[in-house]
Amino acid sequence: MTSTESATHFLVIGAGELGMAMIRSLTAHITGNALPDTVTVLLRPSTGELAADKTRQLEELHAAGVAIVHAEVATASTAELAEIFGRYDTVISCLGFAAGAGTQRKLTEAALAARVSRYLPWQFGVDYDVVGRGSPQNLFDEQLDVRDLLRGQHDTHWIIVSTGMFTSFLFEPAFGVVNIEANTVHALGSWDNTVTLTTPEDIGRLTTEVLYAQPPFVDEVVYLAGDTITYRQLADIVDATLDTRVRRVEWTVEHLHTELADDPTDTMRKYRAVFAEGVGVAWPLERTFNHTNGLAATTAGRWARAHLTVSA
Repeated sequence: MTSTESATHFLVIGAGELGMAMIRSLTAHITGNALPDTVTVLLRPSTGELAADKTRQLEELHAAGVAIVHAEVATASTAELAEIFGRYDTVISCLGFAAGAGTQRKLTEAALAARVSRYLPWQFGVDYDVVGRGSPQNLFDEQLDVRDLLRGQHDTHWIIVSTGMFTSFLFEPAFGVVNIEANTVHALGSWDNTVTLTTPEDIGRLTTEVLYAQPPFVDEVVYLAGDTITYRQLADIVDATLDTRVRRVEWTVEHLHTELADDPTDTMRKYRAVFAEGVGVAWPLERTFNHTNGLAATTAGRWARAHLTVSA
């Protein structure tokens, strides 16, 4: 349901970094266009005294007119989730891999059981169709299960939004690609390998544009990107931002697979190995919804200038 002829009732699952970005963008769009649409967020039930950041978050949601429903996704049955989902026209899952294995499949099964008009699964990442099954990141196989479920039915329309890696994740110290303390940038697989990056804020804003696009997107994969860069360009960005000359070290696919074999449960090693393979993790900017529609997005260089410091 994308027509403004009647109100669309959105349910956003989760209020983490992406969930809040999605909620802010949806509510701003609704307010700015005087639409009768509504936004509800599904949160875990609170237990005990709330931390200060959670209190501030609830105050922000209340001020924006966002309704709240509660469910413990990890333990709720598919039927219980379907009962909640069935109250809404468009369900957007912003609950990522941290929710645990099986979560993406269960949420999709619940959306289909509820026969919601439109579902956006948590697919805000790489092009899982191209990556294929059996990649170093085993959780990616579940993303293909989700796509199979959606494509195997006709009652619920869907949109898959592919965004590449969160821009901040590429600079995350734990990921190991950009190591400011060691003044080093590592290339995953090759200096010429590319990676597509988008910030959560841009994902929320651009996904909102996708949701309200006319003619509507129906049962499609839509590509977004703030930037698509090589690891060589990434090192250049760090050099220019910090006025330095980083040490450049290439981690080959073979090296990263060996590293993963030494600890197959290490999440970061899984991600490094799959991105090193360079398959399905990047696409040209010219191919994206935002480029086609002249919508600006944050580049890697702009993000680095705003966030990267020597003391990071």
